[in-house]
Amino acid sequence: MKMREQAITEKICPLEFAVNAISGKWKIPIIWRINEGEKRPSEMLRGIVSVDRRVLNQQLKELEEDGILIKKSFPVLPPRVEYTLTPLGEKLVEVLWKLNAWGELLLQEKTRI
Repeated sequence: MKMREQAITEKICPLEFAVNAISGKWKIPIIWRINEGEKRPSEMLRGIVSVDRRVLNQQLKELEEDGILIKKSFPVLPPRVEYTLTPLGEKLVEVLWKLNAWGELLLQEKTRI
């Protein structure tokens, strides 16, 4: 069952729904990389240390299904695809910047102790 279908049937909390959309070890780094501009999977493999190709592809697929990314396929040989953020994904980046600022405050607090 896809996340949207689950939310409709179970009346899930919006915050929990949002966190589920970006949960996964590599989803936030993927979003950060794509925020820099269109990216091919091979570019992300080089830019995100230690991510496995199979896991990357799965998380890209999930982000696309959740409306955060757009996958553009080119009819060439060898096959080529590129990913970009949707308007919804761009809104997520705004939230992630705020979370980054909060993370900086948290680091300052923890290093003061």
